[in-house]
Amino acid sequence: MQRMEATRAAGEAMLEAFVPRMGRRYASGRNYDRGPGRHTAVSTLSPYLRRRLVLEQDVVAAAVGEHGVEGAEKFIQEVLWRGYFKGWLERRPGVWGSYLEGLAQDFARVDADRRLRRLASAAEAGETGLECFDAWSHELVETGYLHNHARMWFASIWIFTLKLPWRLGADFFYRHLLDGDPASNTLSWRWVAGLHTRGKTYQAQAWNITKFTQQRFTPRDSELARDAEALAAEEPAGLPAVGPLREPVAPDPAVPTLLLITEEDCRVEDFDLAGLDVRAAVTLAASHLRSSLSVAEGVVAFEEAALADAAARSGVEATPMRAAAADGLVAMAVRAGARQIVTPYVPEGPLRDWLRAAAPTLAKEGIGLCEWRRDWDAAVWPHATAGFFKVKQRIPEILHAAGLA
Repeated sequence: MQRMEATRAAGEAMLEAFVPRMGRRYASGRNYDRGPGRHTAVSTLSPYLRRRLVLEQDVVAAAVGEHGVEGAEKFIQEVLWRGYFKGWLERRPGVWGSYLEGLAQDFARVDADRRLRRLASAAEAGETGLECFDAWSHELVETGYLHNHARMWFASIWIFTLKLPWRLGADFFYRHLLDGDPASNTLSWRWVAGLHTRGKTYQAQAWNITKFTQQRFTPRDSELARDAEALAAEEPAGLPAVGPLREPVAPDPAVPTLLLITEEDCRVEDFDLAGLDVRAAVTLAASHLRSSLSVAEGVVAFEEAALADAAARSGVEATPMRAAAADGLVAMAVRAGARQIVTPYVPEGPLRDWLRAAAPTLAKEGIGLCEWRRDWDAAVWPHATAGFFKVKQRIPEILHAAGLA
């Protein structure tokens, strides 16, 4: 896989190049993991979509324009999974909190249990002796990417064959994936473990790996878990109830503003900046918040470059900052005379947690936090209340709302 340039222009060039493959070729080839540098059947646009250097709506529009809704059906569905997961976590934010609590407990177990620590270290280092799994570990660390099918196999082997805590695996992914997203990553691991769709797990099987790696790997049945029983005992009470979507506070055009740019949305130029009294701007680096462990240098560098590109396109001179104590952001707003901080919507995850923690300090200074929410999210998220099937059924409605059908 070639080194990705973290700019809107690079993402849009990749999108344009992949448009001819969004139809039948994608549907027939998307499940094949051909290995590093050969992921040509999938778009590999996910690092750009994650930061909205490229927009879901634009990707779907390109697919529909070239192949029609029916011809691009499978590709459209895969794009919508990202929005579905985000909306689902917005409706159940406590699931993110319980993940963090459980992860802290898992770290404590690793510290106290030498055998568990050795097994987890071997898995992350690609030294388990299971060829396919070890290769995927190396690919993840070296490139910041894994094919989606490999992610499913990897998570299943981690949980059911190696019997390691699922949250440790999710944290490993989140620290290394260029497209690491709190909703997609956490909920995908929960899905494999039988926690997302209660009782339904994903089991890695030798024949499936052999077929869809085109015999790059040929594991034996005896090397993999013979069953994959859901981890429902970890959450005996089941899923929390579906809650309402959080309604963001809209910016006031008359109020002096600090513009906040984060990796949650690197297309601030899409919003009405000219209609705001922008006194200053900040790019807030937050990838280090993904984990209490070290986040991969490639992830940090990609975020840094994406933020710089976003600031350059915004037309506003921005000061780079790192999400540490909230005092720095507040001090910047006060120096600029800003009474509101305006940013594209920040969904559930570490940055939303950081902003929640900063809220009392902002309120003390009389500074409001305002957000823009994109129409695409407003079209998808209300349907993300249960399984993906409910969103899938609404695809015609979603495309119509987005002006694509």
